[in-house]
Amino acid sequence: MIHKFKTLLAAGAFLLFGGLAQAQPFALPKLGYAYGALEPYIDAQTMEIHYTKHHQAYANNLNNSIKGTRFEEWPLEDLLLSAQKRGAAIRNNGGGHYNHMLFWEILSPTPAKKPSGALQQAIERDFASLDSLKTLLNQAAATRFGSGWAWLYLTVDKKLAVCSSPNQDNPIMDASPERGIPILGIDVWEHAYYLKYQNKRGDYLAAIWNVLDWDAVGRNYAAALESPLLKRIELSAWAALQDFHGVMSQTFHPAEEGNFKPIMQRSGEMAAKAKALQQAPIPASFRNEKVANSIKLLAAEAEALDKMIKKKAGEGKVKTALFALHGRFHEVMKECND
Repeated sequence: MIHKFKTLLAAGAFLLFGGLAQAQPFALPKLGYAYGALEPYIDAQTMEIHYTKHHQAYANNLNNSIKGTRFEEWPLEDLLLSAQKRGAAIRNNGGGHYNHMLFWEILSPTPAKKPSGALQQAIERDFASLDSLKTLLNQAAATRFGSGWAWLYLTVDKKLAVCSSPNQDNPIMDASPERGIPILGIDVWEHAYYLKYQNKRGDYLAAIWNVLDWDAVGRNYAAALESPLLKRIELSAWAALQDFHGVMSQTFHPAEEGNFKPIMQRSGEMAAKAKALQQAPIPASFRNEKVANSIKLLAAEAEALDKMIKKKAGEGKVKTALFALHGRFHEVMKECND
């Protein structure tokens, strides 16, 4: 499920949800159980309101926020990877839609109460025991101030880790300090538990383990291990590369339109960012001689461009050097994605 981010309905189809509604890019998944199926741990009224009101609102607001823009064609994972750059509407509602799709899937009226197979081995490797993992997840959920989520997620080096996030953030997002693919999420917004548990979040956390399906979490774990999204998260978390990209984007695109003022003013910053990229550790998935050599050339070319500008070179020469540097950057990106 965690990679099914496009609409579950074909174009022109209809979603039966309280009547016929127009198909939209992002739609609620079918709930695999009745609203009352998780009683007494999660009550039917909470489930119905949570699913039909709160989750539906996130999907509707996400569709509205991308309507008429190029983001209508983007998979949800792409929106999440760059959520911090896309504005609050996409970040909050895209996260809300993704997080709830994962949440519904890992709950079951007939759950597997313990992990097995590869997931069990990974939990014992990274947390010593299932009880230790539950303790960490409960702590993360209980200590998350205000609204948010607690996560079990797969890191870019394919280890399991626990974290919490505010609001509707999750570890896929560039906004998150902890990066990876979530395989288990616990919703600690008050709307997830308040009708039954009032302010007793701890009671809700104790109850939810009775309906959490470890087989579903195991399937998410297996999918995450094989997902190309993991490598994309690792690339987006490469801070030195993203820092250089920021300056490149803010200077190259104006130059494309004939405005050379940004690069004239920031060539020294560009060279410094390129040098920092050369000196920074290369993430494991991209650590090879070809990438290292291309970054070395990138740093040398950025330094040469800076010297050229300081010597008052004409716009024609600056344009040629800047466009060549831009090409070198995309060469680095291509090698990382190969």
